[in-house]
Amino acid sequence: MGTPLEQHNIEIHQNRENWERKPGLRAVYGKFYREISARIRRDIDGRIVELGSGLGNIKASIPECITTDIFPNPWIDQVEDAYQLSFDDGSVSNLILFDVWHHLQFPGSALKEFRRVLGRGGRIIIFDPAMGLIGRFFLGCFHHEPLGLNQPITWEAPNGSSSKEFGYYAAQGSASRIFTKPEFKSRLADWRITELTYFSGLAWVATGGFRGPRLVPGVVLEWLTSVDAVLSKLPWMASRMLVVLEAGLS
Repeated sequence: MGTPLEQHNIEIHQNRENWERKPGLRAVYGKFYREISARIRRDIDGRIVELGSGLGNIKASIPECITTDIFPNPWIDQVEDAYQLSFDDGSVSNLILFDVWHHLQFPGSALKEFRRVLGRGGRIIIFDPAMGLIGRFFLGCFHHEPLGLNQPITWEAPNGSSSKEFGYYAAQGSASRIFTKPEFKSRLADWRITELTYFSGLAWVATGGFRGPRLVPGVVLEWLTSVDAVLSKLPWMASRMLVVLEAGLS
């Protein structure tokens, strides 16, 4: 937990190199981005904002999306801190977090800030690791970030703090724990989970992700995409999950 926050930016630049040389990875992520795009509420006013955009690749599917990160890379629209956003109250229609939720060390503080900037009917769309059999095995054995399944979750950040003070944080099991376990139900009393969809992600695993080698030829990768459509009906197999949150009436 003592790793500097800058580690995130180091990984972003490493991922950029791997993104360019792995067409299979780009194809799989393109499908994930289209899944997110399909959940965007376009019938309400407000900005579409992605937090922790990394490489900013979401613009290929959602061109109007404002890409943000805590690091000022040239492909990012603006610098933002998830705990202290610069957007006006109620000015955002959709907040997108792609592989970002599990980096939020204080999810309650982030959700409080998200609710502030979201307009009436606004959504948070979260795409994150899932802890089904595929997720637990591949992410637990071959991914450099911890699952954090037995790690305590601290809901609120210290008053007046910024994410730049927190250091590098990752717990890949965070979304599965918070959005599916009864112990966190009361914490989410101000939110409605309007959708919880799972993806087996076998094709994603087979690409080797950003860091690993491609595990199968391209033709097999295409076949695995079809297999994914079947296995994704089984949440207990999942390696990825999509969560849609809307603010409640309270």
